[in-house]
Amino acid sequence: MPNRSDERVVTPGLLRDWPLPSPGGDKTSRGTVLVVGGARCTPGAVLLAGVAAMRAGAGRLQLVVAEESAVPLSISVPEAKVVGLAPEGIPSDQVLEMAAGADVIALGPGLDDIDRALELMGSVLGAAGEDTAVVLDAYALGALSKDAGLLRQSRAVLTPNLVEAGHLLGREPGDDLAAAARELADRHDAVVSLYGHVAAPGGGAWREESGDSGLGTSGSGDVRAGIVAGLLARGAEPAQAACWGAFAHAVSGQRLAPRYGRIGYLARELLDEVAFTIASV
Repeated sequence: MPNRSDERVVTPGLLRDWPLPSPGGDKTSRGTVLVVGGARCTPGAVLLAGVAAMRAGAGRLQLVVAEESAVPLSISVPEAKVVGLAPEGIPSDQVLEMAAGADVIALGPGLDDIDRALELMGSVLGAAGEDTAVVLDAYALGALSKDAGLLRQSRAVLTPNLVEAGHLLGREPGDDLAAAARELADRHDAVVSLYGHVAAPGGGAWREESGDSGLGTSGSGDVRAGIVAGLLARGAEPAQAACWGAFAHAVSGQRLAPRYGRIGYLARELLDEVAFTIASV
C-alpha cells in the first residue's frame, strides 16, 4: 500500500504541466452537468454543487431535487434547469432522459435517506451511458458501500469524508489516508479524493497540502464535488479533475482567510473564488 512518500504534491507547477482542456466558446462544448440530490430539508447542497460546477467551467447545468424545492431553487439558480422528484423519490421519465443526455452526473449532495439513495442511484446511473462521468458524494457513497454494482461507469470520482470512507472500507480509515484512498480506488475502480489525498485505480497518487481547517464547514464537500463535476464537464480526466478540484477548493479557502480568518467563512463564499483560483494557476 502507498504512503505519503509515494504521492506527488499538487502544486501550481504540477497543474501547469497538466493543463485543463481548452474551453470551447459554445456552452455545449463545455458539457452538461446533472446534479441529483437535495432532500426536502437540504436543497442547498444541490445549489452549492451546481454553482460550483458552473464556476469550474461547465457549460450547462441541470438540478434534480425534492419536488417542493424545485421552484425556489430555479429562482435561486436561474442558470439551471431544475426538475423535482416525486414525494416517494422515484425519478420521472424526464429525469432519466436528463441522465441519459448528461456528460457528467454528480449524485448525492443533500440526500438524507439511504434506501432512497439506493433506488435513485440505481435508476439514474442505470439510465446514464457507460461513458458518462460520475461524481459520487454523501449518501451516494453510503449506497455504494451497500451495493458496489450500482456504479458501472468507468469515469468516476468518489469524494468521501472520513465517515463515508469508513462506510466504504467497512472499518475506520486510520491515519494513513493515502493508503485508504488507494484501497478504495482499487476496490471501486474509480478515482478517490479523500481529504487532500487523490488516488487512481491501478496507480497514481497525489497529495494537496493547501487545505486548512476552515474548509471543515457545512456544505464545503458539496462545493468540492461540484468543482470536480465542472472540470470533468470541461473534458478533464478523472484523476486530473480530482487534483485540480482539490487544489481549487483548498486555495479558494486560502483566499477567504484574510477576510474571515482561518475559520468562519461559509461554503457559499468559496463559490466566488473558484473561477479565479483555477484561472490563476
